[in-house]
Amino acid sequence: MGQPEWLAGHREGNGMSSELFDDASEPVRGERRWPMVAAVAAAIVLALLRPAEIRIAPPWVLPVIEFLLLIALIIKDPGRIDRQSTLLRGLSIGVVGVLVLDALSATIKLVLILIHGGALTNSAGELLRAGGIVWLSNVIAFTLLYWVFDAGGPAARAHGMPRNLDLAFPQQLNPEIAASGWRPRFIDYQYLGLTSSTAFSPTDVLPLAPWAKTAMGMQALISLAVLGLVVARAVNVFT
Repeated sequence: MGQPEWLAGHREGNGMSSELFDDASEPVRGERRWPMVAAVAAAIVLALLRPAEIRIAPPWVLPVIEFLLLIALIIKDPGRIDRQSTLLRGLSIGVVGVLVLDALSATIKLVLILIHGGALTNSAGELLRAGGIVWLSNVIAFTLLYWVFDAGGPAARAHGMPRNLDLAFPQQLNPEIAASGWRPRFIDYQYLGLTSSTAFSPTDVLPLAPWAKTAMGMQALISLAVLGLVVARAVNVFT
């Protein structure tokens, strides 16, 4: 298979330009909001199931904050995500920011308990349950982070992809394998979030922007720490 024209025309020296031309004639058709709502709802349920030892606030605080932000976001932009506005982007970042900070704080508390000991470390079952909740919370949080920041967010992506990519998906690196006007959707970022937490490194999606490299690096380290410490401590409890 020959190389795409954009790839052949943008090589410079030993590097390769990340510029891509988007077809401005493609109709605007934003992705549906329900996958994002389902992910936030799942994160809220996981927060409610989280053991008290790894909470930073009463169990009702996060659900209330997330619910209010989510309702405001849905009211302002129901249906497909295609409206570009500073308010909507701020609400989206607010939802994701709360989830990311909550997941990171739970991770830190869990790691400290694993290192210094606590009630959770007395039961292998409870420890594995807590570790699984924290791990899944981070997968969801980073999935939403990639989804809301890549290429300016879902509303911006609906109007056209930028020339300089933040995250390079296989369909963008090799347009011949993708349908015309292909855009990454929530499921693509969900897969990225899952594989980054299981492979501890990029798989098929390449981080190009500094923020993307930082986020993927953090996610890999968090997942490695949680899985490694939880499994090691659980085995120690069993024996």
